[in-house]
Amino acid sequence: MLIAGFPAGSFQTNCYVVAPAAGEECVVVDPGQNAVGDLDDLLREHRLKPVAVLVTHGHVDHMWSVAPVCGARDVPAWIHPEDRDLLADPGKGLSLSTKQQLFGGLTFTEPDDVRELADGEVLRLAGLELTVDHTPGHTRGSVTFRLPSTEEIPDVLFSGDLLFAGSIGRTDLPGGDYPTILRSLAAKCLPLPEDTVVLPGHGPQTTIGHERATNPYLAEAKAAAGTNPAAPAGSADAGHDRGPGRGL
Repeated sequence: MLIAGFPAGSFQTNCYVVAPAAGEECVVVDPGQNAVGDLDDLLREHRLKPVAVLVTHGHVDHMWSVAPVCGARDVPAWIHPEDRDLLADPGKGLSLSTKQQLFGGLTFTEPDDVRELADGEVLRLAGLELTVDHTPGHTRGSVTFRLPSTEEIPDVLFSGDLLFAGSIGRTDLPGGDYPTILRSLAAKCLPLPEDTVVLPGHGPQTTIGHERATNPYLAEAKAAAGTNPAAPAGSADAGHDRGPGRGL
């Protein structure tokens, strides 16, 4: 298994490539701001051929380079339908002030081939099997991608902005909701094996075991699931910003 990546652009969003081995087909996860050059270098270094771009959610720091990468390689983009509109209009997912700072005359378009992700779906791409989990809370269409363990590596979770080392994604932007992200963490992260490697959208990698033992938001998610598992999803809490310095 080959997994490599780099932090892209001013948001330092982690872009990953995943392949069975060097010299084979691969998928690209979250090509963010100004990712094209570094991505091309990484693909040449490992002699990889992309067959798809996977997007954990529609915030612009994760999808900035999706259309250029898909267009240059003639490959589809995969995104959850709840976030699909952000591919062409990422400003919908931002505050007004952030939108004004970022988009001075910039325009975005959907790739020619966009395919929609579903919760529990297994994507069979590039000789890989990636399980899709719908994990709303950071955005309505946030997802994670899971790779099963092999003899070489334990389970791997591409967590996007759901879970970081020591923190979680912010919930104060349009589409964010704090009780919902806690439910996503409880349902999709807490049950995973301790040695699951977490490759987040920003910052260093971690493991589920380490986060279960040290991350206060996972503890809160566990407590909330135990005391009120059916809490309503509609009450956005604009006071919770769980990702300072961690992109959008």
